[in-house]
Amino acid sequence: MTTVTPKILPATTSATNPPLLISELLESGVRMAGDNQIVYRDLSRHSYTRFQERVHQLAHLLTTQGVQAGDVVAVLDWDSHRYLEAFFAIPMIGAVLHTVNVRLSPEQVHYTMEHAEDAFVLIHPDFVPLLEPLQERLPLVHGYLLCQDEPSELNTTLPLVGEYEALLAEQPTHYDFPTFDENAVATLFYTTGTTGNPKGVYFTHRQLVLHTLTEASTLQAPGFELLNRDKVYMPITPMFHVHAWGVPYTATLLGATQVYPGRYEPEMLIKLLVTEKVDFSHCVPTLLGMVVGAEAIDSGEVDLSGWKVLVGGSPLTQALSRRAWELGIDTRSAYGMSETCPLLTADILPQDINDADFDTQLPWRCKAGLPIPLVHMQVVNEAGEPLPHDGESVGEVRVRAPWLTQAYYKETERSEALWQDGWLHTGDVATLDARGFLQIRDRIKDVIKTGGEWVSSLELENLIAQCPGVAEVAVIGVADDKWGERPAALVVPSDLNAPPESDEIQAFLTQFIEQGKINRWALPSFIRIVDEIPKTSVGKLDKKRIRQDV
Repeated sequence: MTTVTPKILPATTSATNPPLLISELLESGVRMAGDNQIVYRDLSRHSYTRFQERVHQLAHLLTTQGVQAGDVVAVLDWDSHRYLEAFFAIPMIGAVLHTVNVRLSPEQVHYTMEHAEDAFVLIHPDFVPLLEPLQERLPLVHGYLLCQDEPSELNTTLPLVGEYEALLAEQPTHYDFPTFDENAVATLFYTTGTTGNPKGVYFTHRQLVLHTLTEASTLQAPGFELLNRDKVYMPITPMFHVHAWGVPYTATLLGATQVYPGRYEPEMLIKLLVTEKVDFSHCVPTLLGMVVGAEAIDSGEVDLSGWKVLVGGSPLTQALSRRAWELGIDTRSAYGMSETCPLLTADILPQDINDADFDTQLPWRCKAGLPIPLVHMQVVNEAGEPLPHDGESVGEVRVRAPWLTQAYYKETERSEALWQDGWLHTGDVATLDARGFLQIRDRIKDVIKTGGEWVSSLELENLIAQCPGVAEVAVIGVADDKWGERPAALVVPSDLNAPPESDEIQAFLTQFIEQGKINRWALPSFIRIVDEIPKTSVGKLDKKRIRQDV
């Protein structure tokens, strides 16, 4: 990278250059919101003005409990109005928000909380049994604040300081938030990999503000237009997972109505989608499949037409996108990872494709999309050389953007590997086409090498998912003495009482050989019909566990 020395002029002595802090997102959102509300399940709703007051009250509550700037505050809660308040109040007092992944094993939860050096904890009653056996091993935690939906007695050995709503009500509605360096750490969470302990990923105020501004412009792009002040937003990505993709910050900035569903239960999700007239959500494919496969949807009792869903975490299959479209649900794709805050690309269709019919759009809707503003992206070969944008040359995706995590928390070697050669290495294999569209082909660790040829597990999953009677599929590579590896598939049938035969699925795949979409050696060596496929804590296919079980 070339270094130059441009001209920098001195500022007027009295001029100010305010830092980019999360507090600015809240202030702007309250100005924009008008009569829009923050809704929690069917239990509560309040205005943005009251939301702002509650953030101020939570800041007072935390400081009266001894939380100071630089302290790490853990949250174990379902998606709620309380969690949204913590998104703001904790970093706004200069502390660090640790969004604990409540779906990890107890030992992993302990590791992340100990490694993060949590000092204070906000906890829903559902997770009290998880932390009770761990409290003696978390000596730095000096208090636990109970976050109940309804007042009730709770017998626990945790040293509770009180209940959220009761203590909040005692606090003043204005807090004089400090101003500090925008490079202060605001959030911390842990992401799991194929080996070793979970890795701590952290972001600064500056990074989160820049990501929010860019995400806001992206979600309002012509032809995309998923979120603005007049839309109703409900996340179906857990708030512990990359800040629910950062969208709660963006929705707040825009002043949109926000609906938080608590624990993800199909009946409650569908109820809120209908009663609150939700316009926009985001989720991984498995959760979208859960919603569109719900009995009320399948029977036609519930109409979700007009609902727009941004799908990420795993590639959106054409079969799922078509099924959603048949129900009036508009799906688009996005791409990113925990380490990238997360948004890197979005499926903003070229005008000629956007004006075309659904069948023409379908393959494009399932691509990862275009790099969003401020993202620099390359697909490179093993030597680190950029590959042509021809839609055919396959290599690893590496990126630069102003909001990428700069390191793993207290993990020097892993951080160096992540940032090799000054680019963040995603570990994803993909192509870029002439229009700049990214197509994810696989994770590097999931590509199947059979007889010296590479086979994409994602491509096979997409094709098998189109077979009648298939509800869900996972493809992995299994060891083979002759070919090194061979593809194998696990399939969940749409009807457990009448599953498709393995031979039927194999026969279905042969048409794609004739069409030139796959080669004969890509046919799975075996296909196993199963009741369910293991998932990670955020709903992705857990291929590490699948390989262990097959």
